[in-house]
Amino acid sequence: MLPRMNGLPVFPSLRITPDGLYARGSFAEAQKTFLTPDLAVVRELDALLRERHIGVVAHYYMDPELQGVLASCEWEHIGVSDSLLMADRGVKMVDAGVRTVVVLGVDFMSENARAMLDAAGHAEVPVYRVAADPIGCSLAESAEARAYGAYLTEAQRTDKALHVVYINTSLVTKAKAHHLVPTITCTSSNVVQTVLQAAAQEPDVAIFFGPDTYMGANLRARFEGLATLDDAAIRAVHPAHDRKSIARLLERFRYFEQGTCIVHHMFGDEVVQLVNEHYADAFVTAHLEVPGEMFALGLEAQQNDRGVVGSTSNILAFIERKVSEAVAAGGTDTLRFVLGTEAGMITPIVKNVQRVLREGGARFDAEIVFPVAEEAVSMTGDASLPIVPGVKGGEGCSTAGGCATCPYMKMNSLTALLDLCRRIEVVEGVDLAPFEPKKYVERIAGRTAADLGGEPILHMRAFQQEGVLPETLVEDIRTRFDRRSTLPHR
Repeated sequence: MLPRMNGLPVFPSLRITPDGLYARGSFAEAQKTFLTPDLAVVRELDALLRERHIGVVAHYYMDPELQGVLASCEWEHIGVSDSLLMADRGVKMVDAGVRTVVVLGVDFMSENARAMLDAAGHAEVPVYRVAADPIGCSLAESAEARAYGAYLTEAQRTDKALHVVYINTSLVTKAKAHHLVPTITCTSSNVVQTVLQAAAQEPDVAIFFGPDTYMGANLRARFEGLATLDDAAIRAVHPAHDRKSIARLLERFRYFEQGTCIVHHMFGDEVVQLVNEHYADAFVTAHLEVPGEMFALGLEAQQNDRGVVGSTSNILAFIERKVSEAVAAGGTDTLRFVLGTEAGMITPIVKNVQRVLREGGARFDAEIVFPVAEEAVSMTGDASLPIVPGVKGGEGCSTAGGCATCPYMKMNSLTALLDLCRRIEVVEGVDLAPFEPKKYVERIAGRTAADLGGEPILHMRAFQQEGVLPETLVEDIRTRFDRRSTLPHR
C-alpha cells in the first residue's frame, strides 16, 4: 500500500504492471491519460514522418501525450533522450537519409542540433522547432545575466582557468564565454568525469562551473566526499587521482551561485522530509540539478545501491536495472521508486519497465512516486480531459510538494508537431523561418556565434570519444592567460 497521511496518499504515484497502469492521485491520473495514445493520431504522424523523411529528436521532459504518441510510432528515425544525445541522433538520422530534423525541446537544444549538423557537413538540412515563439529556459537565461558576465570576467583574470558550462545554455552564451576563457560543455552525465579529467591533464586548472547553482554545489559535495576516501577508492572513480589531487582540485573549484532550473528548484527540504518519513523502503532517484537536500538523500541511497544521482539516462538505467534484478531473483514485492526529476520521465520508464516485467514473467509490480503536491494539476474544463499536469500559474510547481513539469518543455505540443509536419515539403510559399533555430548575426572575435559557440560542444564530443580533453583545449588552458598581456597577473 502507498503510504497515507490524513487518509490520502502522501504523494501521487503510478503503479506499473506488465500489461496495465494504475494511478493513485489526480496528478498521476493526468500522467497516465496520455500513455495510451489515440491510434489514429499515431498512424497519421507515422505516415507524415515516413513520407516526408522527417527525423524527430526529443527530450525526456516532453509531456506524456507527445511522448506516448512518439513511442507508439514505427518510424525508425525518432529519438527520445537526454540533451547529450539529441544532436548526435540528429546527425545519425541525416546520415541515414532523413531530409529534415525536428527538435522537441527548448531553444538551446535546437541550436545545438543545428551547430552539430553544420559541423558534420549537413548545413543544407533544415532544422525546425515546433513553436514560432521562443522556447526559453530559466537556467539558460541565468547565464545571460550580468552576474554571469562578471563571473566569467573573474575566470578570465585567473591563470589556467577552464569554464565548464552546462550544455543547457544558448550558443551565444557558449560563444561569448569561450571568447573570454577556454570553455567546454558538459551534461549531468559526464560533468564529474569532465572536471576530474581536466584536473588530471592540468593539475593547476581552475574550474569555473556554471550556470546551475545546485549542480555546482552538488559537485563540490561530491568532490568533498571523494576527498574523504582512501586513494584506492578514489582511483576507482578516476585512475589519475588520489586524496592529495582531489584536495588540490577543491581549492580551485568554483561554481556560479545565481542559476537555477525552476523544475528542480522545488525538490527541497520539505519534499525530502516527507520522503524520509513515508518512503523509507523506496529507491531514490535524483537528478544532479536538484537542491542539496534531495541530492544528499539520493547520494546516501546510491552508496547502498538503493538509489542513483545523475542524469535522466542514469535514472532510467537504474530503474531498469533494479527491476531486472528483482525479476531474476524471483521477487514478489512491489518495487517503489521516488522520481526526483521532471515528470516527463514517466513515459520511457513505463515503456522499459513493462518490457522487463513481460519478458521476465514477473510476479510483482513497480511503482513510481511523484514527489509533488496533489495541487500540482490544473482543471481544464474539458470533459474528455478534465485535468492536466501543472498549476494555472504555468510553472507546474507547488511549494507544498515539489515540481511537476517544465512549462518551457510543454510549449512542444502534439498539435504543433502535427501541424509543422503537414507543412514541411508540401505547402509552397509557406514561410517556416520562424520555426528555425535562432540565427545569431553578431560576430565575436571575427567568428559567428554559431561557429565559436559550437567549439565547446565539439570539445565535449572529443572527450566523450577519446576519454581525454583535446590537446588544443589543454594548451589553451595553459597559455590563454599568458597571452592576454592586458590582464594583471596574480
